Amino acid sequence: MRPLPLFLCLSLCACASPAPQFFGADRQDITLDGYRFAVFHKANRAEVIRLGYLSRAERAAVPALMIRAAEDATGCTVIPGSVVTGLPGDTGEAKMRLRCP
Repeated sequence: MRPLPLFLCLSLCACASPAPQFFGADRQDITLDGYRFAVFHKANRAEVIRLGYLSRAERAAVPALMIRAAEDATGCTVIPGSVVTGLPGDTGEAKMRLRCP
């Protein structure tokens, strides 16, 4: 049996890695209503990554919970209209701008 290449091992371990612009950001894991999220906070921005698999029917509540997760984890307020996802309707990852005290 051949060993897995190092890059493959690292990529499998990095499922909740932030986008490049969030490298070095503070990370906080949070659970809301049974959904798990990793929140990356850097300056006045946040990236929220949903952890774990969800069926299509389970995804409806996620966008609002992502905003709540960012606010709870950072102590900031998400600026309305600033939430952006990689794909329209994506519930796996979102980036947002924050208004921090």
